[in-house]
Amino acid sequence: MGLKLKPIDVVDNITKEEFTEKYLKTRQPVVIKNMSKNWPAYKKWTFDYMKEAVGDITLPLYDSSKADPAAPINAPVTEMKFSDYIDLIENEPTDLRIFFFDPIKHAPKLLDDYVFPKELMGGFLDKYPSLFFGGEGSETFLHFDIDMPHIFHTHFNGRKHVLLFEYKWKERLYKLPYATYSLEDYSIEHPDFDKFPALDGVEGIECFLEHGDTLFMPTGWWHWMKYLDGSFSISLRAWDKSWAVKTHSLWNLVVQRNFDNFMKKNFKGKYMDWKEKEAIKRAEYALKNNRPS
Repeated sequence: MGLKLKPIDVVDNITKEEFTEKYLKTRQPVVIKNMSKNWPAYKKWTFDYMKEAVGDITLPLYDSSKADPAAPINAPVTEMKFSDYIDLIENEPTDLRIFFFDPIKHAPKLLDDYVFPKELMGGFLDKYPSLFFGGEGSETFLHFDIDMPHIFHTHFNGRKHVLLFEYKWKERLYKLPYATYSLEDYSIEHPDFDKFPALDGVEGIECFLEHGDTLFMPTGWWHWMKYLDGSFSISLRAWDKSWAVKTHSLWNLVVQRNFDNFMKKNFKGKYMDWKEKEAIKRAEYALKNNRPS
């Protein structure tokens, strides 16, 4: 049977009423083709412009290797001057990514180049946009965002492949206990269903982003991303109105993350071995009981 993937809804433009009823209230993803076309960034954000705006600073880089049991999640593997990194991803494949680049800290002139889509919804975290850069073939591991925001993710200068899964599938995706990511021993792009049978039948959504496309990812959605070209994206984040979601976010940030870091620091490989075994146990239980039903 395999993964049960369906194509994402795609619209050129959308009204606030249609967005609210079809996607925000129902918490379903959608790609909006024309949302960024009135931004200065749509034409300005080339690789050369990025090098000019950011300057000659050194930044941490990340890859898709399995997490070190003793290190916090998303620990960098190396660092590089920004201009050298842009030259790298523009000219050849690489697994290296820039993760959660802060334009407020590093390149404030970029803040003038995009517009929060407040005509669609409120609750935006105006001070916290993030940029993400990746080389051809680099992947963002399967995860959901720890603070549970809604995300408008706009892509530039290339193509990106995205797989999305509702939060309810977390056990079948082999979610690690006290973490926001899944077991790292399988490829969600090409799953081994003999080794990871709980993935068989999981329902998801597939999309391909091109220059200027904006992906709306509702709160709690799992996402995996692969850069098909050297390219970059900006994520604009907004809070959900639900107090249940806000409480979940607070729990993840204050309790779960601190507990997980404490256990990794003190018990290292032994703790990670338990987490991986527990993820498999929970996935097999969910599959056996046909969850989510």
